[in-house]
Amino acid sequence: MDLITLQTTLEGLLALPREQSVVEFKSNLEKPEDIGTYLSGLANTAALQGADLAWLVWGIEDGSHRVAGTTFNPFEQKVGNQALVMWLQMMTQPRADFAFHELTYQGQRVVMLEIHPARGAPVAFQHVRYIRVDTHLVKLAEHAGKEARLWAALGTVEDWTGVVVPEATLDDLDPDAIAAARTRYADFLVRGEPNAARHEAVRADVANWPVSTLLNKARVTKQGRITRAALLLLGKDESAHFLSPVDAKMTWLRRTAQNETGPSYPFGMPFLLATDKVLARIRNETLELMPDGSLFPTPVPQYDTWVLREALHNCVAHQDYTLGGKINVVEHPNRLVLTNLGLFIPESVEWMLEHQSPPEHYRNQWLIDGMIRLGMIEQAGGGIRRMFTTQRQRLFPLPDYAFGQTPQGHARVELTLLGQMLDAKFARVLLARKDLTLSQVLSLDRVQKGLPISSIEAQNLREMGLIEGRAPRYFISAKVADAVGKKAQYIHQRGLDDQYYQKLVLDYLGQYGQATRADLDALLLGKLAEVLSASQKANKIKNLLQAMRRTEQIEPDGPRSATVWRLSKTKKR
Repeated sequence: MDLITLQTTLEGLLALPREQSVVEFKSNLEKPEDIGTYLSGLANTAALQGADLAWLVWGIEDGSHRVAGTTFNPFEQKVGNQALVMWLQMMTQPRADFAFHELTYQGQRVVMLEIHPARGAPVAFQHVRYIRVDTHLVKLAEHAGKEARLWAALGTVEDWTGVVVPEATLDDLDPDAIAAARTRYADFLVRGEPNAARHEAVRADVANWPVSTLLNKARVTKQGRITRAALLLLGKDESAHFLSPVDAKMTWLRRTAQNETGPSYPFGMPFLLATDKVLARIRNETLELMPDGSLFPTPVPQYDTWVLREALHNCVAHQDYTLGGKINVVEHPNRLVLTNLGLFIPESVEWMLEHQSPPEHYRNQWLIDGMIRLGMIEQAGGGIRRMFTTQRQRLFPLPDYAFGQTPQGHARVELTLLGQMLDAKFARVLLARKDLTLSQVLSLDRVQKGLPISSIEAQNLREMGLIEGRAPRYFISAKVADAVGKKAQYIHQRGLDDQYYQKLVLDYLGQYGQATRADLDALLLGKLAEVLSASQKANKIKNLLQAMRRTEQIEPDGPRSATVWRLSKTKKR
């Protein structure tokens, strides 16, 4: 935009009677997070109102519109080591379309941020979507009516997967996939049903249904007509031409530790069966881990089978098939990377974990409904949270979602599953701190991976004593991790330890005849778990002696101030 056009635009904005919902004037707004929030809110508001552009202007006083000038320089400002413009691009999903301009007006320096309306999906900043209500910036999720109207304004189109393919018939579906669908749909119907007899009756009923009835009830066909979803899930591989130019495939590829390409294989329709074939290619070696510091390693697989299956089925469910690309599964020696094309529709992964409910909009609703009934994915909205919870329980790093673009400019979702422990301290904290919320575990997981966390997250973890260091280089506190590791080991072994301590006392009394409390302290204190404090160790010995007295192994003798302990008369006999 040339200087004359900029000046004309600025004069038009200054002539407005008051600040509009798509225009914001600021004197010196420099905090990157605030700029990103306005970028999201103004882009979404422009889309909702059908405005050609939205503007954020520095150097103009709010209210009076007096030209005051600004020292803000977006072209020199950095966030860490990254230029502000690039950082804002990376922090918005999908990437916002904007441009900074500067000019001199009435002898003062003015900066103008030109913001284009959201396209395809609302713009989120750091995974949170914003909107303007009058002149106030608010979270879009808190205004359901505006959110629904925004999606409509963005042109939510007919579900591609629910479209009927007139030329396709039942003969174009794979018999083995139909047989598997019959079993899976029966499983869906009896899920949660405690009556075993009812199970058998339902399965017998489903077994006798005509194929057309089965597929109508499973919601993959429409009144017996073949949909694109039916072809994706159940179609013969040679029936893929009905979906042209869609490339209905998922490709498995193995890479070496040096990132060199190894064997690969494409799997076509039916996806109901193809996902198991892909999973069978993945090496899932057994690891021997000792996260609690014990001498006995615990064998665990690199990847949880349920998590693998859910991750791959999510790729099938949420792929934007209109973009023509494949689903890819890349196997590295220590991680799996799964990618599918299309925007991540929910507001953010964090939003999904917090709300535990499905978003209001799905790209492939017809396909997803069928996959739920065929047992391929959890009830909509629950699968992602269960993936994170499962990895937490396994003490493995949590799933990593990344949102980017292909070289052709198409949105892409990338999921990485790590097949190894990164930091034993992380595992030790999870073992001992069952009180941590999933959000706190997610923040701690980002710390162990060296990823950034917000100042609020850092403050929370620091107050809990779980992290040390300074932004952006936080690390899990070694002192706390070691302590909780010893605590976990102590809790695991304390039953054995009590028997050991009792034997020491009995051997001592058997040899010397008697012992004062000071004698027993000298005998036992150095052998108690280091995780215990001095007072806890004293109470431990006191409780140990009282327990041995109740079981008539030992008995006290003499006044309380000068008590000595001896073997009980029963024990001597």
